[in-house]
Formats: sequence, C-alpha cells, structure tokens
Amino acid sequence: MGAYRGSIRWGPPFVVHRHTNFLKSTLAVASPTIETILPLETVLASVDPNAPLIVVDVDEVLAMFMRGFERFVGVRGMEMRITKFALFQNIFRIGEDEHIDMVVGRELFDDFFRTDVEEIDVAPGAVEALADLSSGASIVILTNAPDHSREPRARWLARSGFPYPMIVNSGLKGPAVAALAARTRGPTAFIDDLLPNLDSVATDAPAVRRFQMVADERLRPFAFSDPTRHARIDEWPTLRASLAQTLGLSRR
Repeated sequence: MGAYRGSIRWGPPFVVHRHTNFLKSTLAVASPTIETILPLETVLASVDPNAPLIVVDVDEVLAMFMRGFERFVGVRGMEMRITKFALFQNIFRIGEDEHIDMVVGRELFDDFFRTDVEEIDVAPGAVEALADLSSGASIVILTNAPDHSREPRARWLARSGFPYPMIVNSGLKGPAVAALAARTRGPTAFIDDLLPNLDSVATDAPAVRRFQMVADERLRPFAFSDPTRHARIDEWPTLRASLAQTLGLSRR
C-alpha cells in the first residue's frame, strides 16, 4: 500500500509524528515538515482488520443532496437551473439572470445543514447495496459536511438505513482514506462524486480502488471525471456488483 507522504496529526488529544509503514501501523510519516490533521474517528471507527473496507461519501452518493437543496432554496424565492457541475452557480433568484454570489450561497449552505439536512432523499438502491456488501466488508461513511451538522447527519444516516460509522472530514479525503485503509489487511474501495477527492486518494493511498458516482442524473453530464484513473458508475446496482467483484466479496 505504501506510506502516506506527510506528517499526520490526529485531532485532540493525539499528536503523532513518527516514521513507519502503513502496512504495519495506523500512521505513516515521510516528512516531519508536512502535517495533516485527521478526525479522531479514523482510528476509532469500527474496521475489521481482516476484511475488505468500503469508504463512502454521502452527498450525491448515498443522499440526493442537490434535490434536497433545491427544495430548500425554492421556499426562499430561488430556483435551481443545472447547467454545470456546481452548487451556487446553479442557483438563481426567480426572474433574475445572474446566479447568487458566494456569500449568499455559503449562508444558504450553512443554514441547510443546520435545519434541513435530515430532509434529503436516499439515493435509489444505496441502502440495499451497502446492506448486501456489509455482510463481507467493513463500511465507513466519510462526509465533508459542516461540523454543526454532525448530529442531524448522523440521525439521517441511522434513520435512512445506513448504520455504519460516520466520520466528518474537512478538506481533501486522501489522508483520511489512507489512514482507514491502513487498518485492514483486506482491499479498500473509496466512493465519491468529486474528482479532487478521488485524485487525493490516488495520491495518498494508490492501492485503494476508486469509484466515482453522481446520484443526480441532471448533474451527471457535467461532472468532471477521469475514467482512466477512477471507475465511473452512477447506479447503485451496477456499483454494488463492481465493488463485490473488486473486493473479492463474490467469492466469500
């Protein structure tokens, strides 16, 4: 699997700086001058050290985020016109030609995760696919949701049929996925909708198999992809079969 290139600092109270290999430990450091802060849950989440591992995103993978956000802005005099793979640039005040600015968009985003994040619909087939895969693999949910949405997001996951450990991450996901993958001798797969996160995992944990999924069919034509590096599968039944084959679950 190879060592992560950098220094990893776990969130309080753990601060770790040492050299080792990811195959032998939960932490690897190649340079004492580069530091990455990881959520403490990356070492606390339940992971079977002898089983395959699936690390999966939430928004536009398990959850239909854009549709939920569309309803949220709709009752605030705005509408979504999806013409690009973006969020704020697809939101317009009704009757206006200019999309909302970043400041307004950020306020809406934070408010949504504060009040309406539990109203998102589940991506079709996601519950059934993960339930099937979980019979032979550990599953960890890795989301970049704002920290103030930690409890409502956890409630949504539990209520929607995703009883798996959740980690709230910040920034690119490569370091967190590398730390999680180091905790098992089995193969690891990572699923996300965003190309930067997939690229980050390719850099920090190149042995992890990467899958891009975009649940909202309206976004799919605009999503930035690199199928030569990351498999692109947008439907859960097909993705479930590919994950089972990749991780050797069909032979267990």
